[in-house]
Amino acid sequence: MIHRILLLLLVSSLASFAAEPVPSFNGFIERLDPALDALIAPGAKIEVLASGFNWSEGPVWRDGGIVFSDVPENTVFGWKEGDAEAKVVLKPSGSLSNDGQGSNGLAVDAQGCLILCQHGERRIARLEKDGSFTSLADKYEGKRFNSPNDLVIAKNGTIYFTDPPYGLKKGGAAAELDFHGIYALTSAGKLSLLVQDVRFPNGIALNTDEKVLYVAVSDPQNTRVMAYDLQDDGSVKNSRVFFNAQPLKSAELKGGCDGMKVDINGNIWTTGPGGVLIIDKTGKHLGNILTGQATANCAFGGAHRDTLYITADMFLLRVKTLAKGL
Repeated sequence: MIHRILLLLLVSSLASFAAEPVPSFNGFIERLDPALDALIAPGAKIEVLASGFNWSEGPVWRDGGIVFSDVPENTVFGWKEGDAEAKVVLKPSGSLSNDGQGSNGLAVDAQGCLILCQHGERRIARLEKDGSFTSLADKYEGKRFNSPNDLVIAKNGTIYFTDPPYGLKKGGAAAELDFHGIYALTSAGKLSLLVQDVRFPNGIALNTDEKVLYVAVSDPQNTRVMAYDLQDDGSVKNSRVFFNAQPLKSAELKGGCDGMKVDINGNIWTTGPGGVLIIDKTGKHLGNILTGQATANCAFGGAHRDTLYITADMFLLRVKTLAKGL
């Protein structure tokens, strides 16, 4: 009798476990302006490529596939066409001691090396061919960065990056800087602070002629995209709000402005409330890729750079586009 009771309890337990809801995805593309049809074909769908991540971030196209960070898991994953699931590419990715946050934003330099915003190490680093890391920048005026978050590399090799405090471990080392900076790091190693009056700067991108710097601001009280004119001396001027996303926020539309990319015609594809917002170069909102998730980042990839890969919480997604990324 006791054995039978134990067996019934075990079956009940397994049935309860099996009944746990499987994460579902119900995203769709929202068209706000007919001009979106020239960027995403009518009938295009959002594809789920992989799932089960803790917080997916920082995608970039590299070596014929997409690579991206799982920040809390301190891991860079990779996915290629034909893969049944994403595979570990790099671990640890951002905290070499494995007691902090992993990498966030990723980029690829002219030599094909992976450049990482390493939260745990609080630096910008390059992954060398032998698997070692080279620190490119970890301090401003002798004080450690907060946690470099996202980056973009100009044609001349200058790295522009943001430094909000999201990667600072709770109960760990305190912030040494009393602002959230936006920086430029030249290929010669010169570091310049461009902006220090924005709270929670996050995603970052350049326009098509690299004369305008866009910064996504994830401030929960004022999420938006800022624009700055880049000067010949490397400084910025004419700070302005390019797109105010705060009115879009709602209980149904999760998240704020985070990662962003620009296509060859100057349209901005920025994550924001609800998913990915598509905005033309004049600031007109054309439509949304609504993921139903707090959506972190996106990147163009594929042989013709005509596919948008999206990291949305636990998911890696893609949408075939008519637009081509820079």
